[in-house]
Amino acid sequence: MRMKIAIAIATAGRRDVLSDTIRFLAHQSREPDELLVCPARPEDLDRACLSDCPWPTRVVSGPIGLPAQRNVLLDATDADVVVFFDDDFLPADDFLEETERLFAARADVVVATGSVLADGILGPGLSHQEGVDFLAQSARNAQPESLAPTYNAYGCNMAIRMAPVRAHGYRFDERLPLYAWLEDVDFSRQLAPHGRIVKASRLRGVHLGTKSGRSPGKRLGYSQVANRIYIMRKGHMSALQALEGNLRNISANLVRSLKPEPWVDRRGRLAGNMLALWDWVRGRVDPGRILRF
Repeated sequence: MRMKIAIAIATAGRRDVLSDTIRFLAHQSREPDELLVCPARPEDLDRACLSDCPWPTRVVSGPIGLPAQRNVLLDATDADVVVFFDDDFLPADDFLEETERLFAARADVVVATGSVLADGILGPGLSHQEGVDFLAQSARNAQPESLAPTYNAYGCNMAIRMAPVRAHGYRFDERLPLYAWLEDVDFSRQLAPHGRIVKASRLRGVHLGTKSGRSPGKRLGYSQVANRIYIMRKGHMSALQALEGNLRNISANLVRSLKPEPWVDRRGRLAGNMLALWDWVRGRVDPGRILRF
């Protein structure tokens, strides 16, 4: 029986990037059964970009914040599989085709994430055309499928089997506010008892890593530390994982604050890191504190 697959995109502050991404989705060899978009604000979406979509589209609204917007998207569809794309993720043309094949053949897979062929988050970001060109230069899928176990999906592209989500009422944690940080880890680990979380080699795409729409430096720096501590306390991350992750982020912000990249507020992030550590020592660390900055 043919699966119903929905693409879901939560977006904020990237109107033009989103428009380009939605138009690019028209290249999918297996069309989505519907496209759902949840903008943080009405002005974050140019509805004209939906007019040329050859499949049903819906715009849904809800509270501002990535986890809250993603929860609205989960509630808005009866699809068998929901594929979350970031608004700056460009999937290979066969992404949905391969997603359907994977979930139909592997009933034990509950979450799948793809291979990111290029990730602009690691640098100044990629333009839409650079992402398109990178995909065009990449060889088409020819190799046998490789499914590697992974602790969590990468939030820019994650396909979710909805049956266990609905059966157990799983949600993205809205106590991780605004842009969030590691909400993909927390959600993936909720599903871990019900099946496999895999990185699938034949699901491919490019993450542009657009810098607009992200949390400012101090907020993000606080979230880098506070969110890990919160997720660790929930049991969805080990103490070692939290420690290693926090040391990695703090060290990077400390070293690079001496000569920061133009596209990263390293000093703001470091200030947020330090504030979160001080709150932790005082027993007051709380991911929601960034709303008061």
